[in-house]
Amino acid sequence: MHIAFLTPEYPHKQVAHAAGIGTSIKNLVVALAKQKIKVTVIVYGQAENAQLDENGVTIHILKSKKYRFLGWYLHRKYIQDYVNDLIITEKIDLLEAPDWTGITAFMKLKAPLVIRFHGSDTYFCHLEKRKQKWKNFWFEKQAVKKAKAFIAPTAYAGRVSKELFGIKNKTVKTIHYGLALEDFQNPNPTQFDNGLLLYIGTIIRKKGVLELPAIFNIVRTKFPVAKLVLIGGDASDIATGATSTWELLQQSFYSEDVKNVTYLGKIPYQEIQKHIKQAQVCIFPSYAETLGMVTIESMALQKPVVNTNIGWAQELMVDADSGFLVHPADHQQFANRILTVLEQRQLGIEMGKNASLYVQEHFDIEKIVEQNIQFYKSILKK
Repeated sequence: MHIAFLTPEYPHKQVAHAAGIGTSIKNLVVALAKQKIKVTVIVYGQAENAQLDENGVTIHILKSKKYRFLGWYLHRKYIQDYVNDLIITEKIDLLEAPDWTGITAFMKLKAPLVIRFHGSDTYFCHLEKRKQKWKNFWFEKQAVKKAKAFIAPTAYAGRVSKELFGIKNKTVKTIHYGLALEDFQNPNPTQFDNGLLLYIGTIIRKKGVLELPAIFNIVRTKFPVAKLVLIGGDASDIATGATSTWELLQQSFYSEDVKNVTYLGKIPYQEIQKHIKQAQVCIFPSYAETLGMVTIESMALQKPVVNTNIGWAQELMVDADSGFLVHPADHQQFANRILTVLEQRQLGIEMGKNASLYVQEHFDIEKIVEQNIQFYKSILKK
C-alpha cells in the first residue's frame, strides 16, 4: 500500500510553515513508514521546488505559481497534474488531503481521495459565529464532493463538519491524532517553576487569548507570584481589523499584571517541550479547534491542563481527573481551576500523571497508526 499526503505545511527546515496540521501529519507519516507502508508527502505553496528522502518517506516540496487570472483554479490544476504524475509513476493507492481552503476542489485525481477534517474555514466560522465568505465555502464544498471518505480527529469535529457540508452516504471515521510517546518524556514532573502559567498557540481571537487578561488578574489577586508565558505567532484580529492581536492583548492586561507577562513569539518546535516542563499549569481557553495538538502534548509531559470545555475538548480528558474543562468566557471559574492547581501542588502533580496515562491510552501513535491503516484498507476495498 502506498499512501500520499497533500498538505500546505510539514515540519521540516525546508518548509516555510508548520503548525498543528503539519505536526499531526508528520506523526502519522513516520508511524506509517515504521509499519513498512510506503509514504509520499506533497507540500504545496512553497518558495522552491525540492525532493527529499527522510527516514523512508519521500517529500515533494512544490513551489507556488502566480497567475494573472483565475489563479484559484489554475493553481489547483497545477497541483493536480503534479500529483497525478506521482500517482501513476509511483503507483500511489490513496491520497489524503486537508479540508482547509478546499485545495482539492476541481481536481480530477487518479486515486481515491480521503479528506481529513483538520479544520475548514467553514468549521471555524461556524464555531466563531462569524460570517464566511461565500467563495471559501464553495471551494471547501466542492472539495468535499470529490472525496470518497473522511477522517475526523474528534467525533465532535466530524459531526459538525458532516452537518455543515451536508455529507450523506459517505463514511466519516473518527481517528484521533497520535503522539510518538517516546518523544514526550518528563523524568522530573515534580520540578517546575512555581506559579508559571503557559499558553502555546497562535495569538488570535479564536484561541481565546483575549480572555487571558481577566483570568490572569483574578489568579494574581490570590496568587501574586503567578507568571504568564505565551508562545506562538502573532495574527491580525478579524473583529477589530487590528494588525496585531498581541498589541490588543497587551493593552488589555491590568497594569499591575503586565510585568508578570512574557511573550516569546514563535519559537522552534524542538524548544517548546522545555517550556512545557517548566510550567506548573498549561492553559488553553480556545473557542475553535478540531482537537488541539499542544493540549495532548502538554498532557503527555505530565502537565495539568486547564482547557476549554467546548465540544472537541471533552474527548481529550476527564474533567477534574486528567485536566479541568471550563468555558473560556467564565473567567472566574477558569481562574479558580488554575488556582486549584497552583495552590494544591500535589493535586496538580497527580493530575499531570493522570493526564499522561490518558494520552497513553487514547493518543498513542502506535495504536492510532493501526486505525488509519485499517481505514485506508477498507476504502481501497470498496
